[in-house]
Amino acid sequence: MRYIFVLCLLIFHTGCATLHAQSDVHAFIGARLTPISGEPISNGVLLIEHGKILRLGIASDITIPSGAIRHDVSGKVIMPGLVCTHNHVGGIGGADRTGPIQPDVRVYDSINVRDAGFKRTVAGGITTINIMPGSGHLLSGQTSYLKMRGGNTIEDLFIRDKDGQAMGGIKMANGTNSRRDAPFPGTRAKSASLIREKYIKALAYKRKQEAAKDDPSKMPPRDIGLEALVEVLEGKRIVHHHTHRHDDIITVMRIAKEFNYRVVLHHVSEGWKVAKEIAEAGVPCSVILVDSPGGKLEARDLLLKCPGILEKAGVKVALHTDDWITDGRLFLRMAAMAARAGMTRAGALKAVTLAGAEMIDLGDRIGSLDAGKDADFIILSGDPLSVYTKVLETWVEGRKVFDRSNPQDRLYAVGGYGAGNELEPYFCCFDHAEGQ
Repeated sequence: MRYIFVLCLLIFHTGCATLHAQSDVHAFIGARLTPISGEPISNGVLLIEHGKILRLGIASDITIPSGAIRHDVSGKVIMPGLVCTHNHVGGIGGADRTGPIQPDVRVYDSINVRDAGFKRTVAGGITTINIMPGSGHLLSGQTSYLKMRGGNTIEDLFIRDKDGQAMGGIKMANGTNSRRDAPFPGTRAKSASLIREKYIKALAYKRKQEAAKDDPSKMPPRDIGLEALVEVLEGKRIVHHHTHRHDDIITVMRIAKEFNYRVVLHHVSEGWKVAKEIAEAGVPCSVILVDSPGGKLEARDLLLKCPGILEKAGVKVALHTDDWITDGRLFLRMAAMAARAGMTRAGALKAVTLAGAEMIDLGDRIGSLDAGKDADFIILSGDPLSVYTKVLETWVEGRKVFDRSNPQDRLYAVGGYGAGNELEPYFCCFDHAEGQ
């Protein structure tokens, strides 16, 4: 009798474990799937499990596991989570006024994970961001690649490489931003000179490290700034370079070639003037589009057709928000603007997903709906390039992080400046949003 009782317990627990395992599978049924890496799928099914994409395809070709949690998304559109390669949410600060080149600064030391910008970000369907320090320096510090999975500390948002290290790049800039009084350079030529001087020092530091052959007694005194630049020279860290004018763009590519490091050109307002040269150099561009006049003089020749011209020339093109320059909630609108001005539809959608993922070394993990990739995706009310379309849900690694039907989440989707600030004494914005 005791044996039968124990056996029944085992069967019960095994059944519960099986049921629990099956409930980890989510099936999203009936949506139009936009994989980015392939053609759209009407009446599709997306299966996810344990934070990864399990399978996707036409509903008639997909067997939904017994016990899967089913989501009826008929009439909706599902596409990969958006990737913003250039972002400033989190109340960040980077280098200071003591010098124009400060590679030792790590932007994550100044990121406030409770900043409302992160809530706005997921409300816009963005699931991965590259947070950068500002562009007022020739080199303002190290950037951070973050997942919008939510967390209590910045470590919870880090994207880590195979060795467990937090991933990020280096932020550089040229043009008018860094031309200030000494010790900053006063001219474009001096700016380039200072950058070359710093990379020459990094090369010397690298040679000393290699000559020491891991012998601590022979290693040069530690310099965390030069360490970061050595990672750039070794290809481990990408340079994300703010640049606008066509001559500044050429200067960036010239120096990158001289020191053989990887670079992504950011903003490139006049990239359309040197599209052929950018394509021949094989350098990708992360472009921002704005539809209102004003801003800096060196960006006056920015054209909405710039992404399309670059795409036609053979350049890999991503788009970015530069949030607050463009609110993250309007990121898909930027893709629509690019398509309207001549970029292909496929190129515009790729520019806010897979192209950006590839520019931060994450193309094998995010940016498209492919089996084995992270289950980062968004559910839309309609066509991604329609101004009337809303982000209904945002999922990161198989977990819902934004739901427009939730009044508090909706607040961040529709509220203005200060919406959702929990420390506001009167909570006026939240009360107003709840009544909508």
